[in-house]
Amino acid sequence: MDSHTLPTPPPPKGPEQPLPSDPRWRAVRARDASADGTFVFAVRTTGIYCRPSCRARAALARNIIFFPNGTAAAAAGFRPCRRCQPDHAGPRPQAAWIVAACRRIECATDSAEAAPTLATLAAAAGLSTSHFQRRFQAATGLSPKAYATAHRARRLRAQLAERGVSVTDAIYAAGFQASSRFYAGATARLGMTPSVWRQGGEGVEIRFALGQTTLGALLVACSPRGVCAIALGDKPEPLLRDLQHQFPRARLLGADRAFEQTIARVVGWVEAGTGESATGDALPLDVRGTAFQERVWRALRRIPPGRTLTYAALARRLGQPSAARAVAGACAANSVALAIPCHRVVRADGAPSGYRWGIARKQALLARERQPRTARETERAPA
Repeated sequence: MDSHTLPTPPPPKGPEQPLPSDPRWRAVRARDASADGTFVFAVRTTGIYCRPSCRARAALARNIIFFPNGTAAAAAGFRPCRRCQPDHAGPRPQAAWIVAACRRIECATDSAEAAPTLATLAAAAGLSTSHFQRRFQAATGLSPKAYATAHRARRLRAQLAERGVSVTDAIYAAGFQASSRFYAGATARLGMTPSVWRQGGEGVEIRFALGQTTLGALLVACSPRGVCAIALGDKPEPLLRDLQHQFPRARLLGADRAFEQTIARVVGWVEAGTGESATGDALPLDVRGTAFQERVWRALRRIPPGRTLTYAALARRLGQPSAARAVAGACAANSVALAIPCHRVVRADGAPSGYRWGIARKQALLARERQPRTARETERAPA
């Protein structure tokens, strides 16, 4: 070494440097929400400081500096992230602004006013319109516009149930700005015209048939729009009573020859342990629920026979990982067994649970679906 050349000292490594062993760096890499409030990290290249749980694109370690709080980061010339809002007290505020946006939409609807625009809602949350739309839909399963429409529909059903309120008054009280706009989608929202819905389905003809399978009694019911009930049970009488309770003012009719073909198809699904998704033998359905329930039901129909998903996995597939309980509720609200195969959703430990037609039937259906076709045919063949 030249005697006149001094070695270059290594750069100082203060506590703000992201060392691999530093628990703060591990928290940032894991986006650990439990570390929020204990420190913030700033990114040199962007000039922004964030919470440890910030979901923004990860920065390189060499560009990160740690600060004990936002005040220290701001004093160093950094500005707060608009996405994670690190200066907001308490946990990450996403839930708070989503709840606030929902309440704002509901209040406008309840007051028969136009729903706030996407731009207005995004500005109130301090987010861009595109980011607000994505986060709102991920949390609620709906766009802000669809959420407003769903809330109007709920209010409309409540208004129509009140005595002495005309259909026209109910439409405007629910927040629809014009009756023509409502009537354009009335059947999709109510399943029938407002006046018929108000009368409890009075005059609507529902055909039904009872059958017997190796899993017990079977009831299939069909409205003019499609199959509205498929139920399994120990005896046929309770199934018929449940149908009467579900449609108290509808006109229930026994099956004709054409409808008997429908129940034969469903019996075939039960005995074969397949379902329409395997046979391509789809039936038109007449099932109505909330917008979230209908999303869950559509996802259920895409699960192939012999396969299962957990409630949490199905929630993640819908883009709502925290909605496992709501997914379970939508499965429980399903009124058409097999056609919407909620038996293919299981607990996290793989155990079948929560089947409205009995755990034993759920286990039997799953076992039949997993059985090779030749074995199923041998099992059902006469001796």
